[in-house]
Amino acid sequence: MNKAFDATARGLRTFVSDVADGFFEITHNGFALVGLAIVFAALALVARPDLRKTGEEQLMGWLQSRKPAPEATDLEPTAIVRTTAASPGDLPKQQAAVAYWLSKKYRVAAEPLSVLVAEAYHLGKRTKLDPTLILAIMAVESSFNPFAQSHVGAQGLMQVMTRVHGDKYESAGGTLTAFDPVTNMRVGVKVLQECIARAGSLEGGLRYYVGAANLDDDGGYAGKVLAEHERLVQVANGRNPPTMMVPPAPVVRAQPIPVATPPKPQQAAEPAADPQKVALLSEVS
Repeated sequence: MNKAFDATARGLRTFVSDVADGFFEITHNGFALVGLAIVFAALALVARPDLRKTGEEQLMGWLQSRKPAPEATDLEPTAIVRTTAASPGDLPKQQAAVAYWLSKKYRVAAEPLSVLVAEAYHLGKRTKLDPTLILAIMAVESSFNPFAQSHVGAQGLMQVMTRVHGDKYESAGGTLTAFDPVTNMRVGVKVLQECIARAGSLEGGLRYYVGAANLDDDGGYAGKVLAEHERLVQVANGRNPPTMMVPPAPVVRAQPIPVATPPKPQQAAEPAADPQKVALLSEVS
């Protein structure tokens, strides 16, 4: 009986060993065949770029067909029409350099800045003003925030006194367009032109623009604008000045002065109790 059990056990061990060896051989040969197939497929794709392209297209089509449908939203497909943004790569090299430099310094996306830079160059050509001067004023006035508003009502990129120059927005649809970046730029440039013409010089025009024409000191406003202008000129000419932002020095702002009521001599000599953005530009409008 024991001999029979021993013979049976040996038979089972031999069977299991044979099955294991066969499975190993099949698996080993199968992996070898898979490896050879991959090698041949890679060689075929290298030798035949058209096959590779066809395979990529089929794979992409397969993936796209299994992509879940997008969820329904209430977004408007025409919203791109209202977007103030463009690719910096579409700008001329000089303008793109300015847009990227301003983007880095003021931490504003380069795409909306591209529209502003292109508009500044367009306005500069039309008005004979240096486009980098226009951009420098926006940098100092609002740091390129189109929704900025001062405590005395100066609004938008170029901080135009909307209640003083509201008539300049009429053709665009009203004073709410002060928060449209391009419209604000165009009105701001028109005000700047009038200020420079009235003062007879750029620096004097900047003093009028900030409302410090009748003050002994403009609080450093003109100097800051001209310094930023010089840096932007360097960028436009291919140089790369530092982009570190310097905290702005306090600028003296005068009180709004009514057009029909000029200040008395003794009042003109007194310092303003609460410096503010002036509506002196109302004389210009």
